Amino acid sequence: MKVSDKRPLRRAGLELTALGLGTAPLGGLYAPVALADARATLDAAFAAGIRHFDTAPMYGLGRAEHLVGERLREEEPGGFVVSTKVGRLMSFDRPGRPLPPEAARNEFDSGWHNGLSFREVFDYSYDAILRSYDDSRQRTGLSKLDILFVHDIGRVTHGEAHDHHWGALTRGGGFRALEELRSAGLIAGFGLGVNENEAILAAMEEADLDVCLLAGRYTLLDGSAADALLPKALARDVALVMGGVFNSGILASASGRKKYNYVDAPAEILAKAEALEAECGAFGVPLQAAAIQFPYRHPATANVVIGAKTAAQLQQNVAWFEQPIPDALWRSLEEKGLIPAV
Repeated sequence: MKVSDKRPLRRAGLELTALGLGTAPLGGLYAPVALADARATLDAAFAAGIRHFDTAPMYGLGRAEHLVGERLREEEPGGFVVSTKVGRLMSFDRPGRPLPPEAARNEFDSGWHNGLSFREVFDYSYDAILRSYDDSRQRTGLSKLDILFVHDIGRVTHGEAHDHHWGALTRGGGFRALEELRSAGLIAGFGLGVNENEAILAAMEEADLDVCLLAGRYTLLDGSAADALLPKALARDVALVMGGVFNSGILASASGRKKYNYVDAPAEILAKAEALEAECGAFGVPLQAAAIQFPYRHPATANVVIGAKTAAQLQQNVAWFEQPIPDALWRSLEEKGLIPAV
């Protein structure tokens, strides 16, 4: 595969490049990112042939959307695809979301090192979806946003507040707002952007989804989406954009970063990562290359999005994505029970 290979989103009438750029790192996730580095990363992505840019109001509390818009505004309209998210409004004067107890916080809860001076407010209602769309248009300055993902909806994410937020999205008209934006031609398609398989499965019974972004649930370390979600998405023709392929970092550097799904990796995950790395090494394949290409094992995958903080990181990800991987490696991983069979 090449980064610039085109992958069709049939329902939305769009084409995505095989690799997309996720922009959470440019918002200052885990560590600050200098403006020059952020701009260089976006330039490197465009130079490499990436034409899908995924962002969100959450990322840097608006910073990432500003950066994406700045880079793409001068490009030829229609020459790229931008996906952003709804479900969080950026506010100066409304109380922000409460943080969980300190012992339960992950690195998203520690704030954005380059974040703007907003508070994020969860709101999935009809009016909030439309306002979020308008706000993202203002921040990016782009004439069109192609895809909207409902961000971080789900019972695991919201706990006791889930029923309230799900009600706002369903009975409260959040999905209806997205359908109206699509019908008016203001967006090409919509879906969910989550790390919960169950949320997408439930949403497919509530709305006519085009494409969803699933983070961290079809990876070398977590194949949970393979059981129910991927077959149903394929049957419903709901394309899946796969994010979180490194599971927060452990698969990007199994011998270095020990984070798994934003928290410290437990012993069993560390052991599995080491087993995966050893098996890949036996075939002369970097673990990272296998991780970034793994989602394409399933035909429900539309594309893969990765994050990077620097141009060098971006270029390394491109090299991993385009590195040939022998089928024998995948067969061996399947036989050893390290990945689900396709």
